[in-house]
Amino acid sequence: MPAILDYTKNVMFLENLEIAEVSAGGVKIINHKGKKISRKVSCVKWDKSQAEKGGFDHFMLKEIYEQPKIISGILDTRTKRSKVYFEELKISKKTLKRIDKIAIVACGTAYHAGLSGKYMIEWLAHIPTLVDTSSEFRYRNPIVDKNTLVIVVSQSGETADTLAALRESKKKGAKVLGIVNVLGSSIAREADGVIYTHAGPEIAVASTKAYTAQLTILYLFSLYLALLRGRRTPQKIRAYLNELRKVPHLTRRILKRYGTESSDMKLKAKEFNQEYHKRLKLYCQEDREEKRRAPNCCFLFLGRNVNYPSALEGALKLKEISYISAEGYPAGEMKHGPIALIDENPWTICIAPESKLHEKMISNIRQIRARKGIVVAIATEGDEEIKNVEAQYIIEIPHIEQTLTPFLVAIPLQLWAYFVAREFGEEIDQPRNLAKSVTVE
Repeated sequence: MPAILDYTKNVMFLENLEIAEVSAGGVKIINHKGKKISRKVSCVKWDKSQAEKGGFDHFMLKEIYEQPKIISGILDTRTKRSKVYFEELKISKKTLKRIDKIAIVACGTAYHAGLSGKYMIEWLAHIPTLVDTSSEFRYRNPIVDKNTLVIVVSQSGETADTLAALRESKKKGAKVLGIVNVLGSSIAREADGVIYTHAGPEIAVASTKAYTAQLTILYLFSLYLALLRGRRTPQKIRAYLNELRKVPHLTRRILKRYGTESSDMKLKAKEFNQEYHKRLKLYCQEDREEKRRAPNCCFLFLGRNVNYPSALEGALKLKEISYISAEGYPAGEMKHGPIALIDENPWTICIAPESKLHEKMISNIRQIRARKGIVVAIATEGDEEIKNVEAQYIIEIPHIEQTLTPFLVAIPLQLWAYFVAREFGEEIDQPRNLAKSVTVE
């Protein structure tokens, strides 16, 4: 049963019929027979300043700005030269060498981090990896066994569907690894092993820093598996880590350019707001006998390969806090339906950093522009081809190895959602109908 606190008696009834007695002298835990039980004390290193806005207008903006420091902190504590360390992992190396399949299970933003994790694990460690939403995984009789590692990802560690998926996996004999932010949460206690993201408290409902912290842990775990299973040499691991260590500095550069009140991104969000109301006004003045549909004024997010999950996450962030319809799609699927939306109304966010599929993204942008579509392109600095296709707005990110581009892409996508929602005057930190931790189905 879950923990229940009886305030009248200062007693907490824990799982497994254990009782915690709270007094001025400390906490005493006893079992149902009255025998005292010893428990390891864990220190939660959060302070009250992490739950304050610190001069920012919204918690979400503050948490966007905290990401470079959090990623840097994870790297400082988890890595040294060519080694990756997970002290709390608890799943033996022998077990990890034996697994022949990985299943990543999560909800919402954590699910998108999991999708990125699939690319990382398969590329670096060569282990077949599937990703599923928790609510579907638990009801479809998943095929997992003792040679499967199930990775459950949750910011709170209390997500109801993810917790149920964990229990279903253990029932079938799989080993379960939890990637969570909250120490002592249900997932952390029930999983066979855990890796904490240590992102600090995230107050805004729309997740930002928890997402990039999850990406960092998944990338490091991929490197850990790759070295453990002999898929990458220590020299290669060191090179990948050196590239990853560039991320905090590069994200700070992006924030400095696009995260301020004077940034052109803020001005572009204002332009979208004005265009939205202009088209709506024109529509209302038209002859209703024509029965034409209202202007789309929606967003289509397109990405390929490692940035397909980025497209999904960008669309989710926008709908969560601005309530504007937004869809994320793999760019290769554009002609299989979404291209029907393209005219002068919807805005298309094309995630097109330097990569092996860059030319294909350029082709997508040309197809959109040929149909008078409005394109916002996220591209690598100095990309002349992007300029030649005449995107209406280009957001530049620094050059980095293509597998790490989701880390840099995440920042402008979060800022775009923030500035658009603010132009519409929405409640950014506490959007309607949403909760920070979904503890019921």
